Amino acid sequence: MTEQPVLAVEGLRKTFGDHAAVDDVSFTVPPGGGLAIVGESGSGKTTTARMLVGLERPSAGRVVVDGADRTAPPRGRTARLARARAIQMVFQDPYLSLDPRVTVADAVEEPLRLHFDLDSATRRARRDELLDRVGLGEREAAALPRRLSGGQRQRVALARALAVEPKVLVLDEATSALDVSIQAQIVELLRDLRASLGVAFVFVSHDLSLVRHVADDLLVLRRGRTVETGRAAAVLDGPRHPYTRLLLDSVPHPGWDPARIAADRRALD
Repeated sequence: MTEQPVLAVEGLRKTFGDHAAVDDVSFTVPPGGGLAIVGESGSGKTTTARMLVGLERPSAGRVVVDGADRTAPPRGRTARLARARAIQMVFQDPYLSLDPRVTVADAVEEPLRLHFDLDSATRRARRDELLDRVGLGEREAAALPRRLSGGQRQRVALARALAVEPKVLVLDEATSALDVSIQAQIVELLRDLRASLGVAFVFVSHDLSLVRHVADDLLVLRRGRTVETGRAAAVLDGPRHPYTRLLLDSVPHPGWDPARIAADRRALD
């Protein structure tokens, strides 16, 4: 018997006036799976991510999370909490999603208070467990976001998102604002979290070198449409579409030729 996907997207479309930012995008993610959505700026990947979590309303198509249709905006507090429990998002800049006046401890404890009927001692213990899981201790827990590094703030955002025990975690360029060494730490953390918690990840990224390390499957978007999809290793090692090859060629490497890449881009356009 085939396992039902934890996330199923069917014919997703989003228009802004006459412009289709996302056009007929479909994919599935199995429980505990990892899908990377890649493309250049303007490809529609972030708009797709925002529709998954309900920050944008699709013009057409469906988003089904853990068997429930989450396409329409939730009505009422109960429906909003149910959607948040099913799917969470971690943004590129965690500082913008953290209240600068609230300590790390309180930021992680807030979703526990909203979603679970826990006494204060149990809630604090769960908060500390979450912070420990992402590599943060008492010192960071007592701090305000501005006192933390970018990598530490991203760990806080992860802990807060995982607090509600989501089935799917969407990461929108979650490492792109970090130094390379910190990126490596966060990638390793994400791999550990996915293996230990069984949460499915959707990675939105333009960094193909990162994708190889975090995703099982890959979906390539260009101008809002899917141009290639498949197992991540197979697509990266043997891309079929010229646009995917262009993305790979655009990554600096020995023998890198920007002039040839520019010519290939003009030919593709």
